[in-house]
Amino acid sequence: MALSQGLDAGPHGTAPPRFPVFSKPITNLKGMGIGSRVLASQADYVRHSMPGHFWTTLLEGRHVSSDLAVVDGTPRWWRHVTGKPAGGGTFDYWTIHAEPDPDIEGRSGAWVEQHLAGYTGMLNLETIGGTIIEVHLRFADQWPDLYGAGWVDAIVRLYEAGVWQFADADRRDGYSVVLFGPNGMRYRHPPPALLEAVKQTPGVSSVQITFHEELPPQLHAMPPGGFRLAVINSFDLAAALAARERLKQHFLATAQRPD
Repeated sequence: MALSQGLDAGPHGTAPPRFPVFSKPITNLKGMGIGSRVLASQADYVRHSMPGHFWTTLLEGRHVSSDLAVVDGTPRWWRHVTGKPAGGGTFDYWTIHAEPDPDIEGRSGAWVEQHLAGYTGMLNLETIGGTIIEVHLRFADQWPDLYGAGWVDAIVRLYEAGVWQFADADRRDGYSVVLFGPNGMRYRHPPPALLEAVKQTPGVSSVQITFHEELPPQLHAMPPGGFRLAVINSFDLAAALAARERLKQHFLATAQRPD
């Protein structure tokens, strides 16, 4: 679900938005916040508002993605992630923090207990400056290998038995480094030998190739700033950046413009 102010002038004659506001999709099944943007004025609203979007207060502050395990409406486990923006809706990398965030856990935890009583399962919250902007009945699937050994077993047990049992004794900061290429190009997956060599880089936990090479580029949901090619997860940022550079050379050398 997404927490919004309403559409256009609002229901029953409520006041129109005070600009600037933020416009984003009501339903975003393909991800990436397609078409999201700041609307700075009424003219901006008329020019750029899209069907299926809503406007919401433009928030400032730290943007955090939080995964939490919930048992009967009560949070039992949290991890928080922040991203380093790279422009155009893209990110350079995300940091999966080992440390707790008492402000988010206190404010958002109270919201969960009030509104999700009886729910057992995983939850993902997006916050800006501590204010919830999105709630998802799932976890972020990009970096679960960085949550520690036994975490996947713990979420299976959560859904099977309704209990949360996870030692979580070896928390470490982790990094999820993303590789974007220029939009409008046709890319090829790396050969298996190269992919395996990158996976075996010391410090690298996993490598994900994030597109279907048999599909035309325009059929992928991507941000305006680039075409997402791969994600490298690691507990060593330098190792992940080096692995990204190795993959980048392959993609740039084999990219072609579509016919």
